[in-house]
Order: sequence, then structure tokens, then C-alpha cells
Amino acid sequence: MQLKNDYHREVFNGDQGTITAIEREEQILTITYDDRPVDYDFADLNEIDLAWAISIHKSQGSEYPVVILPLYMQHFLLLSRNLFYTGLTRAKRLALVIGSQKAIGYAVRQQKERYRYTRLADRLVISP
Repeated sequence: MQLKNDYHREVFNGDQGTITAIEREEQILTITYDDRPVDYDFADLNEIDLAWAISIHKSQGSEYPVVILPLYMQHFLLLSRNLFYTGLTRAKRLALVIGSQKAIGYAVRQQKERYRYTRLADRLVISP
């Protein structure tokens, strides 16, 4: 998974591909994104990460055949209706919710709407 936008390579944050070649002597790794190979020098490998398991935050805007959502009270700070909904809606075919009924109920009841101090209303100018 690409971790940040790279306009030179035309890969962007959240893009997922498959490692198709590793050239140890030339120190080049090739990842194929939608049938398009992209080369990375070993020095640039900090721009990618394995995506066999990713967070709900990183999955926003993407869909997957299967999503597994572990919900446990040990992670109560992350249990919210918004995150639960986002996780469920990433699944194309199957969503598995694993955890306790208490944690699932807590997540459904938690509406963590944070007030954002953007001063947007002050910045908007309405023309007559």
C-alpha cells in the first residue's frame, strides 16, 4: 500500500498493488498497480507498507471483498458509531464482526461528534 502521494510515479495514498519483482543487485522493487508496474529503489521503501491488515482510517475511500472488524472493550477509545459504520461499508461481499456484544453495543451507542474549530463561517464571504 502506498502511504503518501507520489506524483512522479503516479501512485497515491491508499493505492494497493502486488509485489511482482525484487531485484536485489539493482536494489529495485516492482509493484504492479492495476496492471501498471511501478519501480521503487530500496531507499524509497518507506513510502509503502504491507496491506494484509489495515486500519479503518487507512481504508476510507476503498472497498474490499472481506472485512474483519474486531471490536473489544480494550479498545474503547476507538469504539464509535462512525468508525463501525465506515468499517462495515468497506466490505463488498462479507463483513465479519468479531468481539463482545458489550463492545458492539458500546460502538453503536457512541456518537463521537467532535466540534471542529475551523472558523469556516468567518472565512465565507457571501456576495449580494
